[in-house]
Amino acid sequence: MSMSAPNPVPAATSERSADPTPTTAGAETMKAIVQDEYGTAPEEALRLEEIARPAMAADEILVRVHAASVDRGTWHLMTGLPYPVRLAGFGLRRPKALNPGRSLAGTVESVGQNVTEFESGDEVYGTCDGSFAEYARARASTLAPKPANLSFEQAAAVPVSALTALQAVRDHAKVQAGQKVLIIGASGGVGTFAVQIAKAFGAEVTGVCSTAKTDLVRAIGADHVIDYTRDDFAGGPRRYDVILDIGGNGRLTHLRRALTPRGRLVIVGGENGGRWLGGTDRQLRALLLSPLVSQKLGTFIASENAEDLEVLRVLIESGKLAPAIDRTYPLSETPAAISYVFQGRARGKVVITI
Repeated sequence: MSMSAPNPVPAATSERSADPTPTTAGAETMKAIVQDEYGTAPEEALRLEEIARPAMAADEILVRVHAASVDRGTWHLMTGLPYPVRLAGFGLRRPKALNPGRSLAGTVESVGQNVTEFESGDEVYGTCDGSFAEYARARASTLAPKPANLSFEQAAAVPVSALTALQAVRDHAKVQAGQKVLIIGASGGVGTFAVQIAKAFGAEVTGVCSTAKTDLVRAIGADHVIDYTRDDFAGGPRRYDVILDIGGNGRLTHLRRALTPRGRLVIVGGENGGRWLGGTDRQLRALLLSPLVSQKLGTFIASENAEDLEVLRVLIESGKLAPAIDRTYPLSETPAAISYVFQGRARGKVVITI
């Protein structure tokens, strides 16, 4: 499981902040997906309502959302599973955010009196709490100018997934030109970005995915593609300097077999459905084992920040990185979009248009 750390929550925010703000006479309203309780069925946990626009603090920005996107973390925020998600600041008994959306692209509607980075009318992309809505409030530290060569729908597909991919490739795998990199889960939201970023860094990339998705992984630039339903990436003589495990759940011994003696393994995802650990036990074992072996084994929690959004914008505008979008859904069909992603059917990203 990979999930970005939540934005700091103002001290006045309570665990009941998921309740929609009641509309009053003359109040400006918006359509938004609303969630009051954690639930495992999107069609039951989420509903579309007309509610008041969010109030904006002095250091916040109100964004008119044009598009948002869904990732695996969306399901975790909706369900509150595994339970450490709740301890991470997303709400113990009830979700703190209005809805589980975090990535967005849109236009700045207004800015707080302490905000100097943006002004009304600016096109932005980034992260916030509750992006499945016509308006969302965000901090300047999690927004950046939208890449000029992307539509709002394309830009909304980038933030959470591409930030995770960038930090995995650059900061934790420390990918260098000429290295052999294996990406497990190369056809997913994070994986499609990781393949392209590793290629931009000069690596020789092998992507692992299912039969139906091999064409996508080749199309985004992978040098080699392994269909895991037919071949075992650790079964042959080939060894990799870096393995990014984004969509698998393989044993550490199996993953290490495919690494060079001093290679790096970065576990970005992989889940077993458990309510308490949900697969993070494998990540913990990797951290404990790493000091005892010559290989570097680790994991991380992605950081949502404007600086890395700027790095991504440069890569995108230079033509080295592009979102792979499977399909789009209207705001009213957000539950169906979440189900589609959770079922593992998505080839790349799924976007909500607003």
